[in-house]
Amino acid sequence: MLSYHFASLTHPGMARENNEDSMAIDEGTQLAVLADGMGGYNAGEVASGMATTFIKSEMSRWLSQAGVNASAKDVRRALEICVENANRSIFNAANSNPHYVGMGTTLVVGVFQDTRLMVGHIGDSRCYRLRGQEFSQITKDHSLLQEQLDAGLITPEQAAMSNNKNLVTRALGVEDSVQTEVNEFRVEKGDVYLMCSDGLSDMITDEQISAILATAPSWEQAAPQLVDAANAAGGRDNISVLLVKADTSGGKRSFLAKLFGGA
Repeated sequence: MLSYHFASLTHPGMARENNEDSMAIDEGTQLAVLADGMGGYNAGEVASGMATTFIKSEMSRWLSQAGVNASAKDVRRALEICVENANRSIFNAANSNPHYVGMGTTLVVGVFQDTRLMVGHIGDSRCYRLRGQEFSQITKDHSLLQEQLDAGLITPEQAAMSNNKNLVTRALGVEDSVQTEVNEFRVEKGDVYLMCSDGLSDMITDEQISAILATAPSWEQAAPQLVDAANAAGGRDNISVLLVKADTSGGKRSFLAKLFGGA
């Protein structure tokens, strides 16, 4: 039986005063949520905060009631419904308050259950996996840049230099309905999963991220090292990282994991 340990850290970056990213962790149900808000005024942080609060509350409640034996089909359906309800809540708030018009948020959410991970995502917030020496992105961005890559219109090298990195094609709360991409993965002991906002992935390369995860004194200490690296590269956006380690031990979390743990 795998157990999961969580660590997270968020920083406004070097160019912005407010932080429109939001994260939530529920260790009891092994749920992790990360959102990167967008919109004028403080609407971005309103949208991301609504998303993480709503999904943590509703999904954790469902998982607690469903128990560890909930089928993959049921978890997928519950996640889709939960995200759709969060979308409607944000959309209605945006349409009832002039300060919130046009607000929205990206989303990545993980449900960890023994050897199964169910990941739902919308937009360009990502989930990566480090398994041994192999580091891979297990979500695919919903963005104009990704569509251009998929169509063969640009090369990965051109994409890395593009000015269109932040143009998402899908976001939570912008329309009255949204399609959540949900995928299931098998987890192995020792896996480390990284959820992040584009404030990390736009500032440093996957190779740099992988190197930090592989060489940090401990997996928890990778969180501040990743944030520091993104800030050192310019920190043009808010930076959020959420790390999840799969293990077989049920031991207590380390001091650093508690220190950087999400709400």
